[in-house]
Amino acid sequence: MSQFHEELKTRLVRYCAIDSQSDMDRPGAPSTECQHDMLDLMVSELTEMGAQDVTKTPYGTVIATIPGTAPGPTIGFLAHVDTAPQFNATGVKPRVIEGYNGGVITYPDDPDLVLDPTAFPYLAGKVGDDIVTASGLTLLGADDKAGVAIVMTAARHLLQNPDIQRPTIRVAFTPDEEIGHGVDPKLPADLAVDFAYTLDGGDLGEVTYETFSADFAVVTVTGVSIHPGWAKGKLVNAIHLASRIVDTLPQATMTPETTDGIDGFIHAVDMKGSADRMELRFILRDFEREGLEAKGALLRQVCEAIAATEPRAEITCTITPQYRNMRYWLETDMTPVDLARDALRDLGIAEKSVPIRGGTDGSRLTEMGVPCPNLFTGMQNVHGPLEWVSVQDMTHATDLCLRIAERAAERG
Repeated sequence: MSQFHEELKTRLVRYCAIDSQSDMDRPGAPSTECQHDMLDLMVSELTEMGAQDVTKTPYGTVIATIPGTAPGPTIGFLAHVDTAPQFNATGVKPRVIEGYNGGVITYPDDPDLVLDPTAFPYLAGKVGDDIVTASGLTLLGADDKAGVAIVMTAARHLLQNPDIQRPTIRVAFTPDEEIGHGVDPKLPADLAVDFAYTLDGGDLGEVTYETFSADFAVVTVTGVSIHPGWAKGKLVNAIHLASRIVDTLPQATMTPETTDGIDGFIHAVDMKGSADRMELRFILRDFEREGLEAKGALLRQVCEAIAATEPRAEITCTITPQYRNMRYWLETDMTPVDLARDALRDLGIAEKSVPIRGGTDGSRLTEMGVPCPNLFTGMQNVHGPLEWVSVQDMTHATDLCLRIAERAAERG
């Protein structure tokens, strides 16, 4: 058993029990007060373990320094403290299934919910591992508290072992990654690293240097409201028009449930309002800029077509950039990727580098001038009640962080 096994398990259970869900509809950094519970805990634990320059910035990111013992590039390791708003994250009850036996996992708070290894082959390969899940009514929050636990465990180990050769390390914990607000414009300068890694990936061996490019779209439909008893020829129902927009967009293609690999999509994520006014929210995803632009153009065309059928209505479509494929920048300098690959080989872990159908804080950091590929944590089935993680995968990720630091010092 790894020397980090029990520490990682304890940290993960402690962190996952803390509600730190972000909220797209709330302003501020972080967007929710509960995230401060995690951020303040990071400040306390980093200070207690002896990290230097421990700071919580005005925009809600915790940054600290692990002093170097050898020349080399300054390296950052990052994770985000918020959990996804897509599913209940209040009252998380983490549980550890010691020495998983390979069978179906059931949930004490939802007897109808099952995690079946025949449906999830990655789980089938984890017989004997310690598996952490929630209790059935919430997500677990391993996305990204597994990453938080890994970074904190690696930081503690380095601080307690000054004989380990490594350059200066900077660790950072961001809020609001799940709603696309994790990287404040001031973060690159405040982090002050040559390159960095996010610990926010899935399968053992993942080193991700290609992500989606992403935009966020808000469509508003304003109709004409009038008493339904006198509505003939006068009422313009915004619900009907909004429904037609969704119905006109591709259904058999270009949606998350019909795409995989390198195919992008238009995903309707929220629809709310009344007959008077409706608001629809979409996320647009593609690995290439041209594909992303084409999806935005299609959404605008559909809105314009529906608007043309009812001139009394007002339909607007506002598209906001979120992040871009980190490959555009990393392919010009693969130093951090090559360093992680070398470290994986040293540890005897097979590399798994595939384009990730999502994004990370590293996507924004890379675009802003801080090369930042993504590393595995072991997290699986994130953003829902079937979320789980192997503690053994987390130990391998911790070993990887430490080996990256040592290899960077060897290179000088």
